[in-house]
Amino acid sequence: MRHGHGQRKLQRTSQHRAALLRNLSAALIKHEQITTTLPKARELRPYVEKLVTLAKRGGLSNRRLAHARLLDDAQLVKLFDTLATRYAGREGGYTRIIKAGFRASDAAPMAVIEFVERDTAAKGLDSGPVMADETSED
Repeated sequence: MRHGHGQRKLQRTSQHRAALLRNLSAALIKHEQITTTLPKARELRPYVEKLVTLAKRGGLSNRRLAHARLLDDAQLVKLFDTLATRYAGREGGYTRIIKAGFRASDAAPMAVIEFVERDTAAKGLDSGPVMADETSED
């Protein structure tokens, strides 16, 4: 019997897996709902919930710990200001995973992971790189 077996490796190196979870968690905090494969969503859930718990506790040391795991300043501000106050009365279970069928190309099981009581206006907000406004060149 294997006690306390580890996480899914997702067929990636440890550095790639850490970067993947970091990027997925930043996207989830930004959009509050993302679609990914089911194994990635199941690995992302405890990662993000621990970040929300750090944000709820507050303080400089917890902000530094969260920044070390997230490495995104804009999402860190949203995590500590918006999400921490939203889930202040909740003991846990900040996210939910909804199965979303299979991907057409390779039949991978897909899932939607989202925050419970999420802000529906945050989805797709300010997504992608920001381009300079080229119309003001007169």
